Amino acid sequence: MFRFEDPIYLLFLVVIPVLALIRLMGWRQRKKKLRKFGDPDLLKELMPDVSKYRPSVKFWVALAALAMLIFMLARPQMGTKISHEKRNGIETIICLDISNSMLAEDVVPSRLEKSKMLVENLVDHFTNDKIGLVVFAGDAFTQLPITSDYVSAKMFLQNIDPSLIATQGTDIAQAINLAMNSFTPQEKIGKAIILITDGEDHEGGALEVAAAAKKKGINVFILGVGDSSGAPIPLGNGDYLKDAQGQVVMTALNEQMCQQVAQAGSGKYIHVDNTSDAQEKLNDELVKLQKGETDSVIYSEYDEQFQAFGIIVLLLLIIEVCILESKNPLLKNVRLFKRNKMGNVAKLIILSMLLTLGSLPTFAQDRQSIRQGNKLFHQQGFDKAEVEYRKALAKNPKNTQAMYNLGCALMMQQKDSAAIVQFENAGKLETSPIRKSMSYHNMGVICQKHQLYGEAIQAYKESLRNNPNDNETRYNLSLCKRLQKQQPQNNQNQDNKNDKNKDDKDKQNQKSQDKQNNNDQQKQQPKDQMSKENAEQLLNAAVQEEKATQQRMKKAMQEPRSRKLQKNW
Repeated sequence: MFRFEDPIYLLFLVVIPVLALIRLMGWRQRKKKLRKFGDPDLLKELMPDVSKYRPSVKFWVALAALAMLIFMLARPQMGTKISHEKRNGIETIICLDISNSMLAEDVVPSRLEKSKMLVENLVDHFTNDKIGLVVFAGDAFTQLPITSDYVSAKMFLQNIDPSLIATQGTDIAQAINLAMNSFTPQEKIGKAIILITDGEDHEGGALEVAAAAKKKGINVFILGVGDSSGAPIPLGNGDYLKDAQGQVVMTALNEQMCQQVAQAGSGKYIHVDNTSDAQEKLNDELVKLQKGETDSVIYSEYDEQFQAFGIIVLLLLIIEVCILESKNPLLKNVRLFKRNKMGNVAKLIILSMLLTLGSLPTFAQDRQSIRQGNKLFHQQGFDKAEVEYRKALAKNPKNTQAMYNLGCALMMQQKDSAAIVQFENAGKLETSPIRKSMSYHNMGVICQKHQLYGEAIQAYKESLRNNPNDNETRYNLSLCKRLQKQQPQNNQNQDNKNDKNKDDKDKQNQKSQDKQNNNDQQKQQPKDQMSKENAEQLLNAAVQEEKATQQRMKKAMQEPRSRKLQKNW
């Protein structure tokens, strides 16, 4: 596919017809002056060496060189040739549990991080296979559609966090059902669903959905992460998740349920611990699946093609210089440098534009830096890739591709504020709607990560304006709107909690004062009378505590077990 990287320079092509018109007017005026000077036939006899056609040929050759020069400035590129490559492999959809229970640290460093490392190692072993990614908790959505782009799979994997889904729980049935509908319609190829979870199935229906997948020829493998003895869920501030009664919540691996789902889905259950045995067992099982011919779409990069236009310009200029106006170059060499005024104007324009070609080699240089940065980025050398992208921007500050890639490298290094600056600059200067949409989408992801939901919503809206068909951006936008509505309520609950703690502290101080007064009275009154009053106080306190406990239990029983996000697409 052919394109121009800077098509704005093509506007200079307007100069071509203008110069042609001026040339025609000058030729007519010259003809009128010759007629006033004498008879045209007589003048022709008096000037036998003057050519009628050579000046025009020289002019049009110079004009063609000018047109080629303008094309050079527009940076012609060749690339993005889409080719369909046939490969033999399988299709795999990975369903990753991102509920809060996956934060437990009974597997080092945590259940979720261990799962990410396992998926990353699995992707490294893939060659001609296709992979997709589904994340789930109380709800499920597609994080990455099925693809053979393993680099994108790793990038999407890094951004997975329990905050992506507001509805907590573990709806395994919905995850398997979504994965079944994410495969390609291609037949005679091995298809597998790899479900990574701790087995806390709060919704039910997993066995039935796994059996339905088996009927479609899809194997369901379960990777159980964690310890069956249970572990607490850290909150990140040194404390652990507690229930309404203040007891630490313990989450345990439900191996029995995982084994039942794997058996119903004609797959295998594999326990994931701190060793690499699970990885090896899973690879052995996937090798047994039938490998079919898959069709992969390959996109090539754009390459600069201005060199060919530059050669044409040089050839045209050499031809223009070699063509003389006189008919006899041996006897009339002095006329070699005689030019009409319009020819001189064309050459001055070409000469001035040739001076600007000094910047064209930098285009090839910044392209080379971007390629080197992409190579380092794919090797996960994000800091070194950042250096290459900055080199490209130093050579060409308006290279939007270098800006976007630099933002991705910074984001992978957790340099979120600097990444937002690069994505914003790329979004403002980018002309392609798709790439502009990607820049604003990444800005929204960073803002969402830091709970800046208002800024994230604006970024996602701008992304959808440029690419309305991006379902992932639309989902993130809906999620941020819901989280933004819940944020004031959470702040209010925190304020109420602080007020309650303050009231409890005041009550505790008051009780301490009452206790001190009772001690003072105890010194003045008989011992048996004080014991009776103390007993009544203790009895009343116990009754009040029992009533409060019953009210909390009643309220907890009335609350729904999970909530579903309402999607409008």
